[in-house]
This record gives sequence, structure tokens and C-alpha cells, in this order.
Amino acid sequence: MNTRGADPKLTTDPEGKTIRSLMLPMLAGMSAMVCYNITDTYFIGQLGTLELAAISFTFPVVIFIGAITVGFSHGTSSVCARLFGANKLNDVGRVTLHAILLGVVTGLVLLLLGLATIESLFRLLGADDTTLPIIDRYMNIYYFSGVFLVITLITNPVLRASGDAKTPAIIMAVAAASNIVLDPILIFGLLGAPRLGVEGAAIATVLANIGTMLASLYVIYFRDHLLTLGPLSLHLLLNSWRRILHVGLPSMAATAITPITTAFITYQVAKFGQEAVAGYGVASRVEGLGLLAFMALSAGVMPFIGQNYGARRYDRLENGFRWCNRFSLIYGSIAAGLLAISCTLIAGWFTDNEIAITTAELHLKIVPASYLALGIAMTATNSFNAIGKPLPGMFISMTRTILVYAPLAFLLARLFGLVGIFVAASLANVTAGAIGYLWFRQVLVQFHRSEALVSRRNTAPSPR
Repeated sequence: MNTRGADPKLTTDPEGKTIRSLMLPMLAGMSAMVCYNITDTYFIGQLGTLELAAISFTFPVVIFIGAITVGFSHGTSSVCARLFGANKLNDVGRVTLHAILLGVVTGLVLLLLGLATIESLFRLLGADDTTLPIIDRYMNIYYFSGVFLVITLITNPVLRASGDAKTPAIIMAVAAASNIVLDPILIFGLLGAPRLGVEGAAIATVLANIGTMLASLYVIYFRDHLLTLGPLSLHLLLNSWRRILHVGLPSMAATAITPITTAFITYQVAKFGQEAVAGYGVASRVEGLGLLAFMALSAGVMPFIGQNYGARRYDRLENGFRWCNRFSLIYGSIAAGLLAISCTLIAGWFTDNEIAITTAELHLKIVPASYLALGIAMTATNSFNAIGKPLPGMFISMTRTILVYAPLAFLLARLFGLVGIFVAASLANVTAGAIGYLWFRQVLVQFHRSEALVSRRNTAPSPR
């Protein structure tokens, strides 16, 4: 197999340099995607506070769809990175094909379920008769984008697992740029196009996802030859699915809990009014920008940890984990300060409603103080996924969301209002960061002990 994308430097170059080479391109690509999300929110906000509130109700569902596909993404990335590290390149193309087939089937199931449950689901989330018609128009189109998104969220991680982070970043940037261009044209009816409102935003997303899918398939099949087409063996197909889902299902469960928790938090915020939901939606989108570097870091950790684990370079695992934690501490502190200073200005860009602005301000002053701990938790979670041990990562994520965030938000909201909800988020992040750091450190110690034991056995004199 000609693996143009494979990069053996993931197991040889200095750890910090290697992680940066994976992280920075992803940071650029993700920056473009977050800029699109913020721009999309801005354009929809120009339609009115009601439209902004309606789209804010869709965030948990959109995140849930992403969680399902990200589970497959993490599973595929983990398996392929370890195969690259162990130099088993011929297996990569087969695993990639089987992962795509699994993703397509899942995407179609999500499409059918989504279309059938729009009204009942969003009423459960707290939408009322004023916002539900807008949500219905948006989601009836948006659900189709998931079918195309799932393929890209599988193929791009394969490229990163091979050591190529630049190409996925370029694909993401082009998709975001397409969305930004199409949004105002289709939402407001520019350049002779019909004025479609929120439906225009959904159509722009579908079109961009189609283009992204086609580009990523071209790269992995024609350029890098990381996709093998041929007769399907049921035995090999099930074997690939088992290996992918071994990591993918716990990762999916952990990620899916986040939008469920977000839905619960949205319901809690909705008790303070639809305007508060709009402000929470604005803060959530802006938070995506604040967490951008951590998302890029966690995307880079997967191939780095996976390849070095496959190559049994445990010393590099420890050095890389330490580098990521230092980055989280420094960046998290800077991001928290900047958001606290600029939160009023940022909120005013999206809405002029006082309640919405106040809600966004509270969120952006309180929650970012815990970003440094959240970065450590994200690094630990993806490190566990990369070595094929997803259950600790799932426990870290579920502790943060189910055991700490949701119950504390429910309690503190009654004691302190919106402030209590956002304090609960900060405490949840700190708890997850502490657990993640201590647990993965213990795993690294076990690796070193195992390596030392093997070394002693190999150097011990043979009995006469």
C-alpha cells in the first residue's frame, strides 16, 4: 500500500514538536469551523431574538448527532493509529472501508429517527409554540447533513492517524468558508437567491457537508491510497466493526452524554425565559471558540499516543502527556482572562436583548475559569481512547456531566439562579481534570513497570 500520508516522525521527532505539528493545522481548520458557527449565529440573530432562541434549542440535538459520528471517528482513529505505529499498513485500508460502511448505515438511521421525532423531542427540551415552527423548518433540512458529515468524520481521522493533519484542516477550512459565503445568500436572499431564513442556514450546511465528503474521499482513495475497495468478507467486516466499536461505543456514550446534559441545562435555563436561552446559546457558541485549542490538542493527541503506543514508546507517551498538561494550564488561564474582559462586548455583537446579554456575560465570566482543568480532562480522555482503553475516558466524561454538572446545576439553580448553573459547570470541569490527570499518570507508571520487567527478563542470564 502506498501510504503517502503516513508519517513515521510521530514516533521519532521531539514530543512537543510532534504534537504541535498535529495540533496547529487542526487549530486552523477548527478555527474556520467555529468562525462559521459564530457567523451562522450572527446571521440568524439578525432575523430576530425568536429565531436565535429557536436555533439555540437545536444545539443539544446537533451535538448529539456529532457525538454519534465522533464515536466512530475516535474508534477508527485509535485502531488506525495503532496499526500505523505497529507498521501494519495493509490493514489500514480495510479498516477504513469498514468504518465508512458502518458510519453510512448509522447516518441513515439517525436521519429517519430525527425526522420522525422533531415535534415531540423539542417540546421535551422546552420549545414552545413560538419557537417550534422555526425549529421544524430548520431541522427538516439539517438532519440530511448528518449522512454526509459522518463520512468526513471517519476519513479525516484516518489521515490524522497517518500523521497528516494539514489535509483535514484544509478540508475543514474550505467547508467553513463555503458555509460563510452561502449563509447570507440563502438566509437573506442575496444575489437573486430566494430569502429562505433559517432554512437557508440549514441548506448551506448540507451543501458544505456534501463538498467536504467528496474532498475527503478523493484524498484517502486517490491520493494517499488509505482506502481499499474489494470483495467484502463478513468475518473481516465484523472484526473491524468490533475493534472500532470497542473504542467507539464508550467514546460515543461519553460524548452523547454531553448534549443530553446540555439539553437538561437548556431546560434549566429556559425557566428564566426564552431570552435567557438565547443568551446561553450565544455563550455556548463563543465557548466553542474558547475551547478551540483544546479540541485541536485532543485531536492531535489521538494519533500521537496511538502510534507511540503501537510502537511501544512509553517514554514518549509520558513526555507528550506532560507537554499537553503544561499547554492546558497556560492556555486555559489566558483564555479565561480574555473572555472575562471582553464578554460584554462579545454578547452585544449577537443581540441587543438585555436578559440575553446578561446571561451570556455570566456564563463567560464564570465557566472559563475552569478551562485549564477541562483541557487536562480532554487530553486524558483521548489518550485512553488512543491506547484502546476507552472505559476510563468514558468514566471521566460521565463523572463531569452526570455525577457533577447535572445534579449541581439542578441544586444551585434553585439557590443562586443562573449563577448557580454556571458555577456547577466550573466545578464539574475541575473534578474531571483532577480524575483524568491522576488516572492516566497511574497508567503510565504501569507501562514503565511492565517495560522494566520485560527488559529484566530479556537481560537475565539463561539457566545452565
